[in-house]
Amino acid sequence: MKNLTRITFDPAVMGGKPCIRGMRVTVGMLIGLLASGKTREDILEAYPYLEEEDLQEALTYAAWRAEEFEAPLERPA
Repeated sequence: MKNLTRITFDPAVMGGKPCIRGMRVTVGMLIGLLASGKTREDILEAYPYLEEEDLQEALTYAAWRAEEFEAPLERPA
């Protein structure tokens, strides 16, 4: 997805999982915290090096990934 400047992929950081600005904070971790009921304020307080825009991009990325699907290829006749 284009225009996501805060989501990074680096094989040397968290095995290449999507992370926030090259830190060892994965998109999955943030989405998991939000899904478990943590508020944005809770997360930003617990991780003071994160910014509101980081959370928004994590949500945007997760929504984009949730919309992806794999279409099976048709078998040749």
